[in-house]
Amino acid sequence: MNYDPKYFEEKKIRAKLIFDRQKTIYNPYFKTDIVLNSDGFHHLQFSARQERNKSEQLLKFSLLPLALEIIRKAGTIQEYRRILFPVGLKTRDGFTKMKNVEHWGLIAIVGENKIKIKTVLKRVGDGKIIFWSVMPYSRLKNQRLAENNIEEE
Repeated sequence: MNYDPKYFEEKKIRAKLIFDRQKTIYNPYFKTDIVLNSDGFHHLQFSARQERNKSEQLLKFSLLPLALEIIRKAGTIQEYRRILFPVGLKTRDGFTKMKNVEHWGLIAIVGENKIKIKTVLKRVGDGKIIFWSVMPYSRLKNQRLAENNIEEE
């Protein structure tokens, strides 16, 4: 797919500014602040150590303000998953330290165009809960995303 590198860079910078301006967002369900950090921003661009294609990154950048709105308002959780996941490097004896990793899915219909999206939160071990990702909840057939949403944040 062809994309305009200047347009892409502009949207990426705007998304990064959102992260830089607001380090936390209070969530009523958890009754605590959700952290916006470099891990979450990185995950918008990469998956499984591989860069997402540019159109997928642009989609995630454009959904980011809606995801933050969901975090601010969510009083319930629609999805939950907990897995044991390796963290860090293998030790000399070949073992890798494992930690519980929790993921929560907050699903809502939001925005001017009333689209259904999922915001994902993550916690490793007993660390802080962070923003992890945002995605359309289902295929975006006949749904227009407002390109200017990212500026509203």
